[in-house]
Amino acid sequence: MKLTVLVDNNTLIDRYFFAEPGLSFLLDDSGIRVLFDTGYSDIFLTNARKMGLSLLDLDYLVLSHGHLDHTWGLEHLIRLFTEAGIEKLPSRPPVLIAHPLTFESKKTEEIGEIGSLFTPKKLSEHFRLQLSSTPLWLSEKLVFLGEIPRNFTFEAEAAVGYVQDSKGNKIPDLLLDDTALVYRAEAGLVIITGCSHSGICNITEYAKEVCGDSRVLDIVGGFHLLEPSEERMRGTLKYLKKLGPSCVHACHCTDLNSKIELSKVCRLKEVGVGLQIEYF
Repeated sequence: MKLTVLVDNNTLIDRYFFAEPGLSFLLDDSGIRVLFDTGYSDIFLTNARKMGLSLLDLDYLVLSHGHLDHTWGLEHLIRLFTEAGIEKLPSRPPVLIAHPLTFESKKTEEIGEIGSLFTPKKLSEHFRLQLSSTPLWLSEKLVFLGEIPRNFTFEAEAAVGYVQDSKGNKIPDLLLDDTALVYRAEAGLVIITGCSHSGICNITEYAKEVCGDSRVLDIVGGFHLLEPSEERMRGTLKYLKKLGPSCVHACHCTDLNSKIELSKVCRLKEVGVGLQIEYF
């Protein structure tokens, strides 16, 4: 499988792409093409074009969760396929895979809407939706995890804003829609995350359970370590040291101090737009 970073908070040195606080990866597993998240704007399309990559023949579009830095690029993807139809260009709209709660209206008091701009009904006019809280195998080796069991107390996540029920009641949003992908490589599992609101250790444990493999080759994506509590940082470091992944590509919502701490227990590698990693 080849993983290409289309959107991250950073770009690689001497590579002239665009970056933003968001995430988008393109995966190619033996011809099955998966777009994982769409970032905040249209730069995932711009960067893909600069790399010579087309997004008109995707098999799947997978969303890690409903926040704006992972879903607001959807508008531009819809435009891409609409314009391809107008110009009669060959295209294949992907199947959209997500947790059923991904498209709830997520808000904060300070900002307002921070969730998806589209409802499932509207998206179903452009993509075939497959919403699932349980694992879905996209290929023989690539699986969508669905809802992540949360067992590590040190990863207990405070609510991020709120969602509103049908009566208008504000319910704290614990991001139960947060999920990940896992690729079964020959040497172990590659865990591909968006923001890891579920907890990177919770995600990894569930990936091992779903795939029946305790070996972890790599963890790529956001670790949601932004000024984490001492308890969370200590628990994460202890877990990863015992896990012993071959390497870790922590990016997006992982701050500098957390990366420094991770580098003490893991083989931490640099991530930026333009990075390509191959797994066998």
